[in-house]
Amino acid sequence: MMWSSEIPSVARFITALNQLLAKAETIKPDGLIEPALTSSSFDGQVEAIGKEGEGTTIANPQAHYAALETACRNIFYDRLGSTTIDQPSFGLIWNLLDIVSILSDLERCEPGLIFWLVEELLDSQTIAGCKIVFDYLDSRREQITRKHFKQKQLIILRACNELLRRLSRIEDTVFCGRVYIFMFQSFPLGDRSSVNLRGEYHVENVTIFDKHPVRADERFSANMEIEQPFDEANSKDNIIQDDVRANKTNILVEGTGENKLESSKFASNQVESANEPTKVDGDDKKSQAVELDNDTLYPIFWSLQEYFSQPTRLFDEVAFQKFKSGLELTLRKFKVVQEEQQLRGVPKIAYENKDTVKLKGNSTEEAIANSFNPRYLTSRHLFELEISDLAFRRHILVQALIVIDFLLGLTPKAKKKLENASNKSVLYSFTLDDEGAKWATAMRAEIASYLQQGPEGKFYYRMVDTVLSRDKNWVQWKAEGCPPIGRDTLSVEDFEESKKGARKAFAPRRLRATPMGTLDLSFLTETGDHDRLEKLNQPERSSIPTIESFKGPLAQDDFNLEMAIAEEEKEELRMAKESKNWRVLRIAAQTRMKDLDKIEDPNNLQVLFDPIDDENQHRTDAAAIDSGVAKEPTPAENAE
Repeated sequence: MMWSSEIPSVARFITALNQLLAKAETIKPDGLIEPALTSSSFDGQVEAIGKEGEGTTIANPQAHYAALETACRNIFYDRLGSTTIDQPSFGLIWNLLDIVSILSDLERCEPGLIFWLVEELLDSQTIAGCKIVFDYLDSRREQITRKHFKQKQLIILRACNELLRRLSRIEDTVFCGRVYIFMFQSFPLGDRSSVNLRGEYHVENVTIFDKHPVRADERFSANMEIEQPFDEANSKDNIIQDDVRANKTNILVEGTGENKLESSKFASNQVESANEPTKVDGDDKKSQAVELDNDTLYPIFWSLQEYFSQPTRLFDEVAFQKFKSGLELTLRKFKVVQEEQQLRGVPKIAYENKDTVKLKGNSTEEAIANSFNPRYLTSRHLFELEISDLAFRRHILVQALIVIDFLLGLTPKAKKKLENASNKSVLYSFTLDDEGAKWATAMRAEIASYLQQGPEGKFYYRMVDTVLSRDKNWVQWKAEGCPPIGRDTLSVEDFEESKKGARKAFAPRRLRATPMGTLDLSFLTETGDHDRLEKLNQPERSSIPTIESFKGPLAQDDFNLEMAIAEEEKEELRMAKESKNWRVLRIAAQTRMKDLDKIEDPNNLQVLFDPIDDENQHRTDAAAIDSGVAKEPTPAENAE
């Protein structure tokens, strides 16, 4: 495309871009990705490109965009063909991309030009070089996706998906994760581009396992034979090669024809024979159930992956029963393995800190898989090691939790919440019955209890449960047709109105002179300080009233009860009378104890108001003095 530089408009843009790149080289002489160049780094020279009077303005905007794109591509291809990504001179490419990003934000070029160049840059690099390109993308993500994202999103998807097709999920797992994270962070949360609207499952994810696993006695014979002189080439076969050789005679879970039928019969017979518990009474039934050996559990365990990869198979009753039996046997075996490790004192995360393991019959130490592997190794030789690893057991049980939550979403109560959903592709006609729902709920609780055991078990389960809980909201959102979840920006008028309401709500209020529910303390301000103290020391404030002082008020309450009409008024009068009766009885308990036996009606205390003879009065006064209760002086005593 160098011939295009002869076009006057393209040549002018190339000259202007070279000037900007020369200034960028003085700012970043080392050619590194960081720091990012901004418009202020060029003192307004970027804004000058395409302005009136600069000689670079083209009347037709499309022609203007095409000329500037051609100039950028000429510089891009020239440097890309003359240097490698690990050389300092390659820094011109990073500077050019920064300048194109600034021009895109200023609408001086096509918004997607920067990602067109990045897409071609990725196609020209090895995997190691693509990682460096993604270092640039990660550092500029917010800057290059802030404006005109709708014009860029399809280019981003195409470039990232093409790169993912080149990567191996086994060897480049971390890099695949970086690509996915870049897309997740670039696209809005409610974007439908990554939503599986039709509810399709990854049925191509086929799990392969041994058709007829080698039993313990056969392995013992094989080990004895290995003690014979062996070939040097055979000694170099590692675990992975052994796994591949075994897979040549393996069966496909998703297979069809005779292999699938034979596999199903074999797994079914194993489940039926192994699922017969010992006849016991009480709660010891589970604990005394027949424990499966690894050879019997092996095909049952790996057959669960068929239901994990496509849960809709569980709509068939026979398949659901097999899934129940297989999951129960697997969880029972996991519990037994963990108990044995605790008794032996083996760390719960087995082989976590070991780099190698020595298998029987092999004279060399071979590396084993760490706690994360994008693909399960299903060789029978590794099965015992895998179930001894706590991380592996947790991975399997998390898969089971996902399927169980899927089943619990098919109960009548759960389906009622989505009865008005618009996306019928993810709404199933199958309904889980009460028995299946009870089993799923109980199994989920049992798995949750198991996951909380072991190192950091509480934290691990809380993390898993949080993710699954949020996933239910996404399932509902997808069933409702992915409605927009973004909210409009608050207008200035609404913001000012809310500020006024907040100020009014929190403004200082004027207090009342006498707040509701407070005592009347006006007597404190009527006279001087001496009079106030005397009023507080008045005898009637601390002396016990006499029984006779309640006679008039009680009679008045009786009269008011007879005259009252409303039920609320009657109820208030009854409560007032009961309060006075209770105080009369308290006083009589200290002054007229003997007369309490004469009371026949609790609402009629007239006997306590009748006068008493002198002898009884003398004994009562003595008792009152002993009890510390002062006798009320009579009028004659007051006269004396």
